[in-house]
Amino acid sequence: MLLDLTLPTLAENLALDEALLLAAESAEQPTEVLRLWQPRERFVVVGRSSRVADEVELPECRRRRTPVLRRCSGGGAVVAGPGCLMYALTLSLRRRPRLQMIDQAHRFVLQTTAALLRNDLPGVKPAGTSDLALGDRKFSGNSLRVKRDHLLYHGTLLFDFPLACAAALLKHPPREPGYRQGRSHKEFLTNVPLTESQLRAALVAAWSAEVPLDPWPRELVARLVAEKYARQAWNFRR
Repeated sequence: MLLDLTLPTLAENLALDEALLLAAESAEQPTEVLRLWQPRERFVVVGRSSRVADEVELPECRRRRTPVLRRCSGGGAVVAGPGCLMYALTLSLRRRPRLQMIDQAHRFVLQTTAALLRNDLPGVKPAGTSDLALGDRKFSGNSLRVKRDHLLYHGTLLFDFPLACAAALLKHPPREPGYRQGRSHKEFLTNVPLTESQLRAALVAAWSAEVPLDPWPRELVARLVAEKYARQAWNFRR
């Protein structure tokens, strides 16, 4: 099923990804959903276990009034905003038991997405643990969260994003994939020469997500925002 929805605030948008996972886990929603959204403002999002001070240029974020938030999944810090398409997948581990193995989950999602993107952009390939790359430059970073019966897989797709922002707002990551070879954010990242519409169409086709999801878990989103995503205790807990 498909949920093409950008909510008013960043906290709500991050909460919705987790809410879709929790709703699937409790069988209140269909077990497999593709969600698409595009941020209306620039922000930094760190992984569940990230140390903000180790990964984020906080003085520059404050100077630019760039919010810093934390997601429910792992991985490192990224910058997102207009020109960056965000997606989230909830997948059933009962239907796809091999995805219980983290490396298999990364491989399956990245290969499935890359295969459809190659129709418009030859040369797209999975890279590192959880990236999609064009040549040797990253345009998509991804992370996951696994529950008992479902997983959440979500990430970014850069198509018209000011890449210099990443260099200004993020420190060099404490861990990096081998193919990065120590390159700076500016040297490592790229936008793909595709439109937002082309990226959306490729994702919908890759995951056969033509049927709209309705309703979506509004009350759960509101609760997660109040208890977690709008709270400094969560976003700056490390």
